[in-house]
Amino acid sequence: MTSFIWAVAALSMGAVGGVMVGKKMGRSAYESEVTRQFGSVKQEADRIRTEADKEVAKIKESALLIKNEADEVLNQAKSEAEVIRQDAAKIEEEAREALKRINASAEERYEARLKEAEIEIQRKTLERQENLDKEEKRRLEGIVQNEARLVKKEELLDKRAETLDAKETELKTVEANIKKAVKATKKRIKQSEEMLEAAQHKLEEVSGMSTEDAKTMLIASITDEAKLEAAKLARQIEDDATADAEKRAKMILGVAMQRFAGDYVVDRCVRTITLPSDEVKGRIIGREGRNIRSIEAATGVDLIVDDTPETVVISAFDPIRREVAAQTLKRLIADGRIHPGRIEETVAKVKLEINERIREAGDQAFFELGIQNVDPEVIMMVGRLKYRTSYGQNIWRHCIEAGWLCGIMAAELGLDVKLARRVGLLHDIGKAMDHELEGSHAAIGADFLKKHGESPLVCNAVAAHHAEVEPESVYAHLAMAADALSGARPGARREILETYIKRLEDIEKISLSFEGVEKCYAIQAGREIRVLVEPTIIDDEKASVISRDIARRIEQELTYPGRIKVCVIRETRAVETAR
Repeated sequence: MTSFIWAVAALSMGAVGGVMVGKKMGRSAYESEVTRQFGSVKQEADRIRTEADKEVAKIKESALLIKNEADEVLNQAKSEAEVIRQDAAKIEEEAREALKRINASAEERYEARLKEAEIEIQRKTLERQENLDKEEKRRLEGIVQNEARLVKKEELLDKRAETLDAKETELKTVEANIKKAVKATKKRIKQSEEMLEAAQHKLEEVSGMSTEDAKTMLIASITDEAKLEAAKLARQIEDDATADAEKRAKMILGVAMQRFAGDYVVDRCVRTITLPSDEVKGRIIGREGRNIRSIEAATGVDLIVDDTPETVVISAFDPIRREVAAQTLKRLIADGRIHPGRIEETVAKVKLEINERIREAGDQAFFELGIQNVDPEVIMMVGRLKYRTSYGQNIWRHCIEAGWLCGIMAAELGLDVKLARRVGLLHDIGKAMDHELEGSHAAIGADFLKKHGESPLVCNAVAAHHAEVEPESVYAHLAMAADALSGARPGARREILETYIKRLEDIEKISLSFEGVEKCYAIQAGREIRVLVEPTIIDDEKASVISRDIARRIEQELTYPGRIKVCVIRETRAVETAR
């Protein structure tokens, strides 16, 4: 068809061209030329029409074939659709039967779970009732204890009232004796005057002395006698004052100890963790002991897993390390995932929480004693005392106890109670900084308080509570007395434990003094020290040198029983994050 259209167009162009030529040629020539061109165009048109008819026939044949194929595909699709419909009907029937079976099974499981839930509710109800009974029992015991305390306090108040009555009676007796002495003195003065007049007359008669001379001699005699009497009286007054001061000091100390008899706990170097079952021990140890080594390296404690059923023992002289290790173990056991990566992550979280507990302990100490306007750094340092010991006695509790004792004694003496409590609480704050600064704890504590805005009176009392400097106020003496009262109670302190802990601290201090040492932990009761070094600074050869140098320094500077094993650990890690 396209060829035919182009042929007609060519014919039209030829005709137009012929017309243009005809104008120039003659008519006959023009007609013959037109006839010739028309014949050729007609032949060409016939040829094109023939080809077009052939193409149309081919297209009709192809369309017929396509129609037949489409009919076959349609018939095949109808047959397949019928088969699918039948299969769908079968599947639907099977699904209905399966749904019925599932519903029946679900109802059975629902009834079973309902019964289990009822049993669990009954069990929890019984447990809750038992807990309520136990709680009620504890409350009743607490009430009984409180009543007993009240009875004791009432007895103490009665005794004190009796003591005050006795003192009042004694004071009345003394007052009556003083009145009698005054009357006797007046009588003696009157008799002396009469005797003086008689002696004056007698002297004038016997000696023939003038009155002025007699007066001079008499005055000299009386003056000597008065000086002698005054010296005797002053000595007696001084002795009485000394005895009364000692008696009153003992009374004030006794009253302070009676009014505040706080509990004390001597810290130990081990802590026991109870396990839910013995199977947990294997998970704590890990494959070839990698978990227990990771825990010891991250916390600096000695983890003892022996044959004791359902028990793991944590051994370390540092209370903070023991607390971190205990909390880490409890969380790992509760979580169930125990591997080196999880151990390091848990230790990091627990250390952050311990720092928060330190701040809360400082706030609690100042709140308990009613002390305000304190620098936050001072609060944190007092909180750190909760994890420090002196001869086995907890320093945080010792400082609170000293604060109460200072306040009670200040009240008996008519001094500023809050200032006395402040001095008592802060007197041992330097013990939280022993490893950071050089010097005695009293001196570095006073310097620290001075830098953070405490008054000169408080700073002097803290610096002088061990008589290292001259006391400038009575509050320093109160701090001395309170420190002695709190530490001298039977069982409050143990010197052997403190000496042992001091030796472990010295071992760690020597190891940390070497360049490249990152961490250092004394374990196995001081028989082994583990030194963690920076792998980028210390290579394998230097690690051997450091272990030898540390051993030599310990031999030269410390005295210890047995042997100390120095273990230097150098660990290199390559970490990359997949995104």
